[in-house]
Amino acid sequence: MRVCVVGCGAVGSLFAANLAQLDDVEVWAYDLAQEHVDAINRDGLRLSGAGDVVGRLRATSDAAELPACDFGIVATKAMHTDAAIAATAQAFADEGCVATVQNGIGNEEVLARHVERVIRGTTFPAGKVVEPGHVQWDVKGDTTLGPFEPSTAPMDQIERLADACTRGGMPTQAVADARGPQWRKVIFNAATNPVGALTRLTHGRVCERPELRRVVSALVDEGKAVAGAQGIELDADPEELIDHAARPEVAYDHKASMLQDVEGRRLTEIDYLNGGIVRFGGQHGVPTPLNAGIWALVKGLEASWQQR
Repeated sequence: MRVCVVGCGAVGSLFAANLAQLDDVEVWAYDLAQEHVDAINRDGLRLSGAGDVVGRLRATSDAAELPACDFGIVATKAMHTDAAIAATAQAFADEGCVATVQNGIGNEEVLARHVERVIRGTTFPAGKVVEPGHVQWDVKGDTTLGPFEPSTAPMDQIERLADACTRGGMPTQAVADARGPQWRKVIFNAATNPVGALTRLTHGRVCERPELRRVVSALVDEGKAVAGAQGIELDADPEELIDHAARPEVAYDHKASMLQDVEGRRLTEIDYLNGGIVRFGGQHGVPTPLNAGIWALVKGLEASWQQR
């Protein structure tokens, strides 16, 4: 099996390094950060923290170098999906299947404009890039893969990729309907990430302040209503997951990716989290005023960085 990880940042590196532990999987990584690519090719891709792993794989910033691949795992920021898959689509042209493990809503639709076989994916492991070639693995967790109904990959191929990820150290389940896990994570992220980004607090510190925890719950309630209006049954209660992640041994001190982006003055994925909930809410007649307000606040924060 040949797998290409498209976007080898924190989450992409977790999949790439762990899959590279398998003798029957050849791993490639496509990323535009040349120093990161060079470090991976020279020294391997190192994970530390929740797991200590060194993966030996091929990395490139030139999509033309990619060979034909059986699978793609897209792990870029949501706003970079179109450019990344447009550059790499030729690697999956011969019946390759491409999975998204990204945050937010709408990534599958973007992939389907460029490749024929798309896998809807949701992943909970998290980390951060420490230096080129080195990622700190902060949070372990499960991954779910399933069909993207309009442009689906065959179920046996979804199961094949899930099996490889699991054997490599990233527990992954193949399911017939992956919308529940996806919306569970969207609601989780939309309720917690922007609150942490706006207050500069880690997940656990947000949850231990009652006034902020009430805001989080109100965001969850709006997200649940939007999912319910689509007939989507969540596979777990986001409220329980939020409380679980706040435990010291889980993710109390974890800085969510949106907080990391804010600290680095980078654009966030707010359009694909709270913005996505607002858009779907509008389509189904579900009011989402708090998500709309949070969306506006984070967009305003982004705009402040561009002021002179």
